[in-house]
Amino acid sequence: MLNFSASQSSVKKGETLIDTVNNILSMKVDMVVMRHPNPGAGIFLSKHVKASIVNAGDGAHEHPTQALLDSFSIREKLGDVAGKNVVIVGDILHSRVALSNIFALKLQGANVKVCGPKTLIPKYIESLGVGVEMDLRKALEWCDVANMLRIQNERLDISYFPTTREYTQQFGVNKKLLDSLGQGNCNHAPRSH
Repeated sequence: MLNFSASQSSVKKGETLIDTVNNILSMKVDMVVMRHPNPGAGIFLSKHVKASIVNAGDGAHEHPTQALLDSFSIREKLGDVAGKNVVIVGDILHSRVALSNIFALKLQGANVKVCGPKTLIPKYIESLGVGVEMDLRKALEWCDVANMLRIQNERLDISYFPTTREYTQQFGVNKKLLDSLGQGNCNHAPRSH
């Protein structure tokens, strides 16, 4: 395993990403696992170098390796992903994890809904075969698994909801809320991405 940071390399001095990866490949690595700030960087690189590229997150676009981990966690806890009801709660608009999880979960046969402020739900989301539930309690009563996302404050260019307090009151999960749901709902403990 070789760890590499572009901010500490020749990329910073003007070397292209392709040149840098080709230099790394000369060290006989089997694959490149890449996290990059620009959306589509992994796809771009895969078309220009002779190596397997694994996307570990690109811009605000996707985070497939996290989706694989989340899918594995569901399988480990519930035995299978197919047929499970999964709700993704929070900042869907700015989350790499949300989009990757939607693709991975749908591919494995899960039913997926998103829940959060209307301003943080992409307008195209239903075209991905995903339901939208604006009421957190209803979403949690429906689901087998809840994936709780953090607000991506570093990606917010405007205010998407009035206050953090109001957001927390409407979309925050706590022990009291979970206890009030009864048995059989949302087997997965809340997590932050």
